[in-house]
Amino acid sequence: MENMNATPMANRFAIGLFGRRNAGKSSLINAVTGQPVAVTSDVPGTTTDPVYKAMELLPLGPVVLIDTAGLDDTGELGALRVEKTYEVLRKCSLAVVVADAGSGFTALELEFIEQLKKRKIPSVCVLNKCDSGTPSEAELERLRTPAGVPLVCASTMTGLGIEEIKKQIVANSGFEDIEPALVGDLIRPGDVAVLVTPIDKAAPKGRLILPQQQTIRDIIESDAVAVVTKEHELKLTLERLNAPPAIVITDSQAFLKVSADTPPDIPMTSFSILFARQKADLAEMVRGIKRIERLKAGDKVLIVEGCTHHRQSDDIGKVKIPRWIRQIAGGEIQFEWASGAGFPKELSGYAAIVHCGGCMLGRREMHYRVDKALEQGVSVTNYGLLIAYVLGILPRALKPFPAASLVLEEEIGPV
Repeated sequence: MENMNATPMANRFAIGLFGRRNAGKSSLINAVTGQPVAVTSDVPGTTTDPVYKAMELLPLGPVVLIDTAGLDDTGELGALRVEKTYEVLRKCSLAVVVADAGSGFTALELEFIEQLKKRKIPSVCVLNKCDSGTPSEAELERLRTPAGVPLVCASTMTGLGIEEIKKQIVANSGFEDIEPALVGDLIRPGDVAVLVTPIDKAAPKGRLILPQQQTIRDIIESDAVAVVTKEHELKLTLERLNAPPAIVITDSQAFLKVSADTPPDIPMTSFSILFARQKADLAEMVRGIKRIERLKAGDKVLIVEGCTHHRQSDDIGKVKIPRWIRQIAGGEIQFEWASGAGFPKELSGYAAIVHCGGCMLGRREMHYRVDKALEQGVSVTNYGLLIAYVLGILPRALKPFPAASLVLEEEIGPV
């Protein structure tokens, strides 16, 4: 569990280290962080599962370095480790490809770099174990330095190139390409945004859940004012404000009461819908609602949460969403669940996917999931959108987002 004052992993700039077994990836991550983060050994294949290390790297700010298993791992377990290594790519903002100075960049590394280019992931190459100094130009040519990718000669034994690696990470990061706004483009400096945050048995004791924390932070960064209340105090809160708020944002499970208590001229939406817009493709998820309408007996629906948590007796993913879908489509719908980092490769057996807002996932991962589903002909929608649709308030919940509202009118018509 992450510290509530720490930058969430999903919001950190993710830097993955990739290469063959025993190329020195783990030693390199220890040298870059200045800490013994990863276990190192001369035995190939010491790193089996990805190792994550959060740190600050200016001017990028909060980053997470990810050490991975070797790309050349062998055997049945090795194949699973390589698969996990490729899964890390979905999280990466930049890749550091590490090769041993003894063997250089072989066909394996060069093929991997081509994969990075296809996925539009910037990369930096490191020729590690240059303990006797920087190789000559002729030697570098012999080692088949990949064209068009920055190369740093390094040694974790002598410290050669470690600072240069950090500089190249920053220079090639494209870190100005930040995520779209969460709520900042819906409010102006000085505006008041009211956040409705139910406190029930599912809420973590002593703290707010991550979507609420992140939304408050975004409002404050926009020089606006966040007013936080529970659903039963919303009416009183609105009455006591000197002017109507710019927007009311609610937990989706309190949608019906919040909609009833919020005057129709005040924009209203949910945390889940805001995150669907920031992390994925809101318009595509609106289209996914139409597929829910068309479910028939025997269809299978996948319900996905980006985090793992203790299931309550009335859990939204396990209990409430299946109940709402059965209300729409009938009782013969089958359900399966996925959570955390797990996401099935084969999706064509599902009629539809209902995903959480994805506050624990990066934008690259969420886009991967949506794109993967669409490639296999499977529609995707979102918790907040589905709840608003079931309650008959989806047009209102989408009103702050004109493009998504237009899709709703075109695809579904009046709700």
